[in-house]
Amino acid sequence: MTPPPTTATPAVDHGSAVVHAPAHAAEGGIGHFLSTYVFSKDHKVIGLQFLFSTLLWFLIGGLLALAVRWQVAWPWSDVPVVGKLFAQEGGQMAPEFYTMLFTMHATVMIFLVIIPILAGAFGNFLIPLMIGADDMAFPTLNMLSYWFMWPAFVCFGASFFVEGGAASGGWTSYPTLSTNPASSPASGMGQTLWLLGLTFVGVSSMLGSVNYMTTIILMRAPGMTMFRLPMTIWAMFITAVLQAFALPVLTAAGFMQLSDRMLGTGFFSPEGNVVNNAIAGAGGGQPLLWQHLFWFYSHPAVYIMILPAMGMVSDILTVFARKPLFGYRPMVYSIAGIAGLGFIVWGHHMFMSGMNPALGITFMVSTMMIALPSAVKTFNWLGTLWGGKIQFTTSMLFAISFVSMFIIGGLSGIFMAATPVDIFIHDTYFIVAHFHYVLFAGTAMGVWAAIYFWFPKMFGRTMNEFWGKVHFFLTFIFLNGTFFTMHILGAVGFPRRLADAYHYETFHHLQPLNAFMTYCAIGMVATQVIFAANFIYSMFWGPVAGRNPWNANTLEWTAPSPPGHGNFDYQPVVYRGPYEYSVPGVEKDHLMQTDPPNAAAVAAAAAAH
Repeated sequence: MTPPPTTATPAVDHGSAVVHAPAHAAEGGIGHFLSTYVFSKDHKVIGLQFLFSTLLWFLIGGLLALAVRWQVAWPWSDVPVVGKLFAQEGGQMAPEFYTMLFTMHATVMIFLVIIPILAGAFGNFLIPLMIGADDMAFPTLNMLSYWFMWPAFVCFGASFFVEGGAASGGWTSYPTLSTNPASSPASGMGQTLWLLGLTFVGVSSMLGSVNYMTTIILMRAPGMTMFRLPMTIWAMFITAVLQAFALPVLTAAGFMQLSDRMLGTGFFSPEGNVVNNAIAGAGGGQPLLWQHLFWFYSHPAVYIMILPAMGMVSDILTVFARKPLFGYRPMVYSIAGIAGLGFIVWGHHMFMSGMNPALGITFMVSTMMIALPSAVKTFNWLGTLWGGKIQFTTSMLFAISFVSMFIIGGLSGIFMAATPVDIFIHDTYFIVAHFHYVLFAGTAMGVWAAIYFWFPKMFGRTMNEFWGKVHFFLTFIFLNGTFFTMHILGAVGFPRRLADAYHYETFHHLQPLNAFMTYCAIGMVATQVIFAANFIYSMFWGPVAGRNPWNANTLEWTAPSPPGHGNFDYQPVVYRGPYEYSVPGVEKDHLMQTDPPNAAAVAAAAAAH
């Protein structure tokens, strides 16, 4: 496939530059309802489809988390709603169902929320707009990238209701727990559906990554060089590269585990598998092989789940600090460095596997090296804020919170990088605290910042700032009340994945702290009702936004709000970088990327007269 050619139409006078309107702008792109809004090939509609779908699964994943927290805080007590649906006796949660809950909570949040909302929703909506293109390079492939998510939605959702229940081998699905239906209740039909769902998510992401790379490389507007791209696009581009190289490994591993389960092969099982009540295969597989293949994808996946948020937060900070991004090129190189190092550190998830100590030290040192490009980004964000004319909008509050939460998560990660420390805290709540600070307290804050920031471009209206700030402050308080205390639990060895840790007398005194965390988790989920109400109300009745309500300078703010089919009513031509704020002699304090080189001089002369 080759990207569609751009056909020029008659010139349009736009300010002091003469440019050409894209062909799509003249077509309008309005057709049958199904082709316009359901099976749409318009990148903006596809982005919104990803957004609405992932927000729904975000709610489901949050409710699963509440059920987990309830069981940990008050073991074997009656669980509201969940206990009635999946009760062992009365309203109590069945022990097997607890393992299904934490398995599916992690699965939903990682594969159906974080990755698709960052790469799918914002990647689809923003990439063509921010590079000045009229659509993605391959619109049909783009449509398929969304609809390949639906079999995954069905597989993961249906797995709760099949015989034996959903997958309960953890989101890591380690053999032999997950491969032999005869030896483990965790590997029934639900586990097969889990593997199928994972495969469909992988295909969806690979289709998207090919499209993103091609679009960014080949379809940039005239004058949009690579080092005039906003950080959001750099982050999406490097994320697409990560997906393209890492996802095939996980997809192949998923097929191998399916083959072990259904055909009796022996890739990961040291003993023969049971297929149709008969021993099949001679065994001889290696369970550790799955761990290597799984983490070779899943550690880069950590950066797939954080790099887009880093890019979007970088752009948001500059807009509301009214300053250029501090160290633009080092920021680009640091993202590339994080991605490159992310491919050689997967073994730090396997320190407990009995690996050679020399190999463990190699993984330990390379993991610690990732702190260097991460520190570059952190200090550059702080440098951007320093001395700025900061506007504390809801989006800016969430963006600043992203930086602070990422610092906490990153610092706790350094402990786990050290092999001797990791041996002690492995499978304790310290690990849970770390990845929730990075992937929820960090990434979710970045997602909320992006939603509030680009909502006017998506729907042509702005969200309510008062209720947005209420949403921020309550979320911030409850979030830290939930996750920061997990560090304390982990430091004293409180185990994760156990339905009743209080069975051990050592942990009895920690019950009040767990109860406090659960109350905070309930408050955090309840707070999202404010966000949902604000989001839905503002879609229809929020204040009408102009093209550029935030006085930003990147290309998407030159398009109508919301953009029509073809995005731009003229062909943008780029003359400058994406962060020209507080420009001396310019009355409006910033220059758009489309302002010609003499714009500052013209504006200064006009002001002098």
